[in-house]
Amino acid sequence: MPRSERSPLLLAGLLATAGVAHFAQPRTFDAIVPRSLPGSPRTWTYASGVAELALAAGVALPRTRKAAALTAAAFFVGVFPANAKMAWDWRHRPAPLKAAAYGRLPVQVPLVLWARSVAKGSEGRS
Repeated sequence: MPRSERSPLLLAGLLATAGVAHFAQPRTFDAIVPRSLPGSPRTWTYASGVAELALAAGVALPRTRKAAALTAAAFFVGVFPANAKMAWDWRHRPAPLKAAAYGRLPVQVPLVLWARSVAKGSEGRS
């Protein structure tokens, strides 16, 4: 399978895995929901899990890939505040946990670029 066809499926797999994790371990995600959001953290956890699963399906299908990949890029930007909250909340935790929380912050940039690349690579295909 050419790299250009593997990349969207890998992105879909990442999104699907993250989406499932929101339902398998919701307390982990509840803890990083910014408190300024209305409603309960669990609602946001499940909503973002559903969004990731829907994005995974959209990225996996050639017909919806471009729109889903662009939406995934926006989603990765949108969840950045949760990652920033996690880094702040974990600033006094042991070094490995703190490193993991801080490490999530710059990872958003390549995720956004990856999703945009998948969208661009799907232009003209359906």
